[in-house]
Amino acid sequence: MNLEPTNRLATELCGVLLQNPVLTASGTFGYGVEFANITNLNAIGGIVVKGLSREAMDGNAPPRIWETDCGMINSIGLQNVGARAFVRDKLPALREFKTAIVANVFGYTPDDYAEVTRFLEDGDGIAAYELNVSCPNTKHGGIYFSSDPALLSELLSIVRPLTRRPIIVKLSPNVTRIDVLARAAEDSGADAVSLVNTFVALAIDVHTRRPRLGGTFGGLSGPAIKPIALRMVYEAAQAVRIPVIGIGGIRRGEDAAEFLIAGATAVEVGTVNFWDPQAPLRIARELDEFAKKENLHNVRELVGTLKL
Repeated sequence: MNLEPTNRLATELCGVLLQNPVLTASGTFGYGVEFANITNLNAIGGIVVKGLSREAMDGNAPPRIWETDCGMINSIGLQNVGARAFVRDKLPALREFKTAIVANVFGYTPDDYAEVTRFLEDGDGIAAYELNVSCPNTKHGGIYFSSDPALLSELLSIVRPLTRRPIIVKLSPNVTRIDVLARAAEDSGADAVSLVNTFVALAIDVHTRRPRLGGTFGGLSGPAIKPIALRMVYEAAQAVRIPVIGIGGIRRGEDAAEFLIAGATAVEVGTVNFWDPQAPLRIARELDEFAKKENLHNVRELVGTLKL
């Protein structure tokens, strides 16, 4: 079966041309190259790689994943090889594919983000950066970048001058007003926002009365969060003029269509990759079939068409 999408799916995100609007979410698809033998990486709209830090990180103690009734909780702890090793060992292989590569960047101070960005600037083949701001700023007593517009603006004021590549800010749902954070990102120079990241969650073993995850708390993702994610994507899209990327519980083409209708320009799929590594291709194909049935020339015609 031909998994290549048709031109009904072609789109643009922050000046980056995508053959379809379905990307893989950071932390759910490794660095992409690990899947080269089991799926057609050239047919994916984009790959957002595992979060990258200044130095390699081992992550949290196991167990790290717990399956819930309608999703999963993960406590990986941002394990990664570090920015230098990514540029040296992973990026050369990724350059062989025509898929857009987005480097996810995180840190615990603005300087962390800046240094990672500087490392990555030397690497050819990166289409954009996605800043994971769901980390506590250790210089400000552990306040999360994702929950404070001032800290978010400070972070972007440092990273923005370091690159001409598009910057996507990945927003957390663990906030009171997502529109305020989305607007702060836009006002501070972000080219797009992506949302939502995972919801802080807890699973308990009733027999041992202990957390089921080694890191105690984890991030809830999967189909259970989709209705909330849709609402927050809609609110963000209403608040900003820059593109919004929708994330949260997408497992079918019609799920992706819902996010586009809510205002997203593109989507990232994550949890579904754990049980179906071909999901990004299948979802793109199903989205194409949906667009054809709806007599759409291009899926961009869906964006922001929610009727209230």
